[in-house]
Amino acid sequence: MSHEKRIAGAATVISAATSLSRVLGYVRDAAIAYVFGAGLFADAFFMAFRISNLLRRLVGEGALTSSFVPIFTEEKGSRTVESTRELASSVFTLLAIILTAVTALGMIFSEQIVWVMAPGFAADPEKFALTVSLTRFLFPYMVFIGLMAIAMGVLNSYRHFAAPALAPVFFNLAIIASVFAVAPLLVSPVYALVIGVLAGGVLQLLIQVPFLSKFGMLPKLSFRFSDPAIKKIFILMGPATFGIGIYQLNLFITMWFSSRLPEGAVSYLYYAGRLMELPLGIFAVSVTTAVLPSLSEQVAKKEWDGVKSSLSFAIRLVNFVTIPATIGLLVLSVPIVDILFRRGEFTSLDAIGTSSALYWYALGLVPVAVSRILISVFYSMKDTATPVWVAFFSFLANTAFCFALVGPMGHNGLALATTLASAVNCAILFVLLKRRFGRFGGREVVVSGLKSLGASLAMGLVVYLIILKFGDGLSGSASTILLAVCLGAGVVTYITASRVFGITELAFLKGFFLKRGKKGA
Repeated sequence: MSHEKRIAGAATVISAATSLSRVLGYVRDAAIAYVFGAGLFADAFFMAFRISNLLRRLVGEGALTSSFVPIFTEEKGSRTVESTRELASSVFTLLAIILTAVTALGMIFSEQIVWVMAPGFAADPEKFALTVSLTRFLFPYMVFIGLMAIAMGVLNSYRHFAAPALAPVFFNLAIIASVFAVAPLLVSPVYALVIGVLAGGVLQLLIQVPFLSKFGMLPKLSFRFSDPAIKKIFILMGPATFGIGIYQLNLFITMWFSSRLPEGAVSYLYYAGRLMELPLGIFAVSVTTAVLPSLSEQVAKKEWDGVKSSLSFAIRLVNFVTIPATIGLLVLSVPIVDILFRRGEFTSLDAIGTSSALYWYALGLVPVAVSRILISVFYSMKDTATPVWVAFFSFLANTAFCFALVGPMGHNGLALATTLASAVNCAILFVLLKRRFGRFGGREVVVSGLKSLGASLAMGLVVYLIILKFGDGLSGSASTILLAVCLGAGVVTYITASRVFGITELAFLKGFFLKRGKKGA
């Protein structure tokens, strides 16, 4: 099987699992919006949850996965199964110790952390105290999800992607259950969300256990930290942590500014960001996760032509999906938010604030998705320093954009600042890779992208005309039906236009699915 087929096959598995997770994720967010709206309780929870996620990605999941997969993939090719398992167990044990220590410190200094990251909340003592309390209780989540990152890295290196991709399904189910079953029993219902997050973290880790056992990789306590491979992983993890830390600083800047805006701004940005993550999670992240093992293997064998081919293919595949997704979100931002969230405590004013943020976030979908692919190439070459400096420059750009745009545009300016900084980040990474590799199919990427844009504009025009003709005055089930019609018409139009423009990614995916169907028959 060629690397292109491996990437597409793995991306298909991850996309299917992620699609289920995202659907439940929107049910989860809709449940939270229904019960808590976009007011004090929602703002406090989302800020606390972002803080715990920020530190978790800094110490655990993001930095660890990017440094662990290339080293582990290389090591398992030259070790026995038992030796490979010992390596995984040692990393698992060491990370558990680190995460537990960080969690303890986070719980002790929660008040100071919230004051630094959300200083605007200090003007409202009730909101500030609630955010501190929620942050303190959410910190243990980073232990479970950090250890799950090790399990994900191990399974991905064996090209098993389904279980890690399905893990968020259980996380979402836990929060949904907590909203409807636990919240009514509590004096302060918002703490039900904490229970749901912690239970979801535990479930995400436990679901990996049978699959780790299947590959003989079920970890045990091991204190053999002198293994040279562990040193390699954590040396590589240092720059990666710094780089991801810089990326997380962009989230920190957004949180810092949004905490000073009127009540609801934090929630608007959260809900809009979640909606933008749908195409990112279903396909862009799926392709990135699928391409890293293939790139790592090709780099280890010094197959540089293969690296360039895989990179070009991955970018074209991502563009084929994210460009129409961008146009779709721009045209349908208002009806999507209305249908998904506008009920219960989530008002029409909240819907307007969220849909406007989604509009500006959507413009950054393509550069964010492509950047993830480009960064995976540097990681596969064990070069985590270059993405650090690029991320640092984009952080400075994001900070400048926030200062310039938050005044005239409010929370929408923060969304636009994120988009502009993502474009800067993507452009620099692209130039640096071109200098390092020379040509890697850039012309094919541009031509494919322009064709996808043309097909997407045709799709957007059809959807816009449908909304213009039938959208006025609709509500409830009628608006849901109209949105479904728009999505269906959009997909048909895009596929038809793609065939007219001769977009090869459509033909590749069609052939791949047909072959899988014949094998499954």
